Amino acid sequence: MSGSPSLIELLFTAGDAGDVGSFGLYLQDDVVVHAPAGLSTVGIEEEKESWRKAKAAVPDLHHKFVEVLKTESREAARTVVSGTMSGTYGGLSAAGRHFSTDQAVFARVLDGKISEMWEIVDVSAIGSQLAAD
Repeated sequence: MSGSPSLIELLFTAGDAGDVGSFGLYLQDDVVVHAPAGLSTVGIEEEKESWRKAKAAVPDLHHKFVEVLKTESREAARTVVSGTMSGTYGGLSAAGRHFSTDQAVFARVLDGKISEMWEIVDVSAIGSQLAAD
């Protein structure tokens, strides 16, 4: 990856740090986020609350960016999302179980901020890791 970080990278880095207060720098107020496991949101405040819940359940949540593509109006990224589940989020629950899986994120950019985003995550792979003996 080269050049300046994408909006997706900046957003997820802030989310991983628990800095939902900065989301207005990266997201339109009426952003629509399509996410698996019933985690889709409409509006920046719902997205902030989703990240708060994620961080409460997975305090060490981390997204490692593997590849990023961006244009003025579109962004795409491949990440490895990982963490230690210590609660419940997105229908998954565990106490102290680590997970790691691939994630794809696509975003539409309007006026320099994300207006719509799609997150693709293999939720069943995370569930299998959390349930493993």
